[in-house]
Amino acid sequence: MAGWFAGRLPAEWQSAPAQVTVDREEITVVLTIPDVGLTDASEPALAEARAGRASAFREDTRERRMEIAQEAQHRFERKVSWGLAVGEHRELWTHVAAPVMTRLRQPQRMVLDTLVDAGVARSRADALAWCVRLVGQHENDWLTELRAAMESVADVRAKGPAA
Repeated sequence: MAGWFAGRLPAEWQSAPAQVTVDREEITVVLTIPDVGLTDASEPALAEARAGRASAFREDTRERRMEIAQEAQHRFERKVSWGLAVGEHRELWTHVAAPVMTRLRQPQRMVLDTLVDAGVARSRADALAWCVRLVGQHENDWLTELRAAMESVADVRAKGPAA
């Protein structure tokens, strides 16, 4: 999919190759455009300039991005979401919030209810999403290693005898 997007996206939209992330429901394409040229600006001014450039890019490319997304959705049978990186500024404009069904035993439900009761989350669903984000932030190295191992297993399976 990354190759398809590399060939389909206009070159002027990218100062670096697009970052394409795929899961079962969604393809997220994060474009990188040139940073603003404010070398002497304060941090708040630089942050605002980057946010302004991102906003302008989003509006200026909307129709073309929607056209590309429709092509990709038909080809890959997944929704396409977009994001942008400008210097240190990164934002996602659209992305899927896919429902996930799970069964939890009482001790796990009590964890979620504690987060809701404490005001950390508005609902059990929000509490579960908060927990997943927290694990993702603190166990990123382990998750990266696990994904690499899964890719190795997939490569070995592909080389095996056809069933």
